[in-house]
Amino acid sequence: MSRLKYWNRIFKAYVLGKTSHLSFWHGIPAANEKMKTDELGQYYMPFHYKADYLDYYDDNGIPMLDYQGHVGLQYNPIAIAQWGLGNYNLWCDTKEQERYDNFIKSAEWLVDNLEQNQADLWVWMHHFDWEYRDTLKSPWYSALSQGQGISLLVRAWDTTKNKKYFEAVQRAVFSFYNDVNNGGVVYTDEDGNKWFEEAIVNPPTHILNGFLWATWGIYDLWLVTGDNKVKNLFDLATNTLSLNMQIFDCGYWSLYEQSGTKMKMLASPFYHSLHIVQLQVMNRLTGKDIFIDYANHWTKYLNSNINKYRAVVYKSIFKLFYY
Repeated sequence: MSRLKYWNRIFKAYVLGKTSHLSFWHGIPAANEKMKTDELGQYYMPFHYKADYLDYYDDNGIPMLDYQGHVGLQYNPIAIAQWGLGNYNLWCDTKEQERYDNFIKSAEWLVDNLEQNQADLWVWMHHFDWEYRDTLKSPWYSALSQGQGISLLVRAWDTTKNKKYFEAVQRAVFSFYNDVNNGGVVYTDEDGNKWFEEAIVNPPTHILNGFLWATWGIYDLWLVTGDNKVKNLFDLATNTLSLNMQIFDCGYWSLYEQSGTKMKMLASPFYHSLHIVQLQVMNRLTGKDIFIDYANHWTKYLNSNINKYRAVVYKSIFKLFYY
């Protein structure tokens, strides 16, 4: 029954092309050329197409995503943070009041919807089941939503000096100092590497794009506080990534995650392109050549029609058998 529900939802979104969450997520990834690395500024990706999301909003002007099928219309804290960051970037460029208002709306929603999990840590919950390798049961939380929420709220605090935004950040960041077994979002592997987990499952999957975006939230917090403990957390994550980039390279394409399934889960063309952009940004933030080397290497994969075709076919087969 769960597979039937999954395929009903996927068919409507991917095959029939009905209005769905994909209209929010799947733009063209790009690095923000106006980013700063030594002080807080515009977010590292423009997110302009996210700021201009046209589909569903609630009565307060907060975006909602339609996942189709049994999931339906839902708030997604990651999407709300990214929508707010896109509006923040556009406000920095244009000073339009509507952009500022949208940015603050997202900050207010994030403050109001920060809640405690089973370990009394403050997180942004997703209040819907999500089909994954192991179904994520409502309510579930994520290093990705934690990191994106922090990136939005530190900019709200920096812009307004309203302490409630920074207080929310101080609550949310504790999830990064706690293991997944203790209600946090960090998994420590047998080599001592620290992974920020987008999906908290056992065994962990180390979703690459979620780890990278979560890491930027920690970097943003360090920029506004100068806290050595926060910088150490960022350095630990950077070290994990630099030591493990090779496990996300299948020889002709990047992997979305370490799925632990017989077939490896390749990235879709969108997520492969996103990985490249994220690694370009990581090179800017850290100065580590390994990130730009992999970005360039994966760009060569992307520019090969044979590799792209091979990846799309493989990915389609994967989804038939898994998720």
